[in-house]
Amino acid sequence: MRKIEHIGIAVKDLETSNQLFEKLLGTPAYKMEEVGSEGVKTSFFMNGPNKIELLEATNPDSPIAKFLEKKGEGIHHIAFDVENIVSEIARLKEEGFTVLNETPKKGADNKLVAFLHPKGTNGVLVELCQEIRE
Repeated sequence: MRKIEHIGIAVKDLETSNQLFEKLLGTPAYKMEEVGSEGVKTSFFMNGPNKIELLEATNPDSPIAKFLEKKGEGIHHIAFDVENIVSEIARLKEEGFTVLNETPKKGADNKLVAFLHPKGTNGVLVELCQEIRE
């Protein structure tokens, strides 16, 4: 794991939250996209070298919808940038972590992603991110 790639925040209303974070950070979102496979709309903000991802559910069965129902708005995950997501998944499995999706999938912001179960990471959902190289 090379660095924190971004912090993901679950929100009920992306448009309202985009306005809030634009005021808070003094800059607009640089990217918005929908990830249909995850049932989520996202927006990304830069703050210096750091990224914030806001996530709004697009259907009631999505992981974000379930998170919001259970915990309300707030920090959903911390994402780490990795060089090789496949080898990092293998390493973490060997270390005893539970990987929620052993095959990386396409996520937002041109990334391959995989998640670690929060029960094995002190209650924090950890996302692994690798830039998709074309």
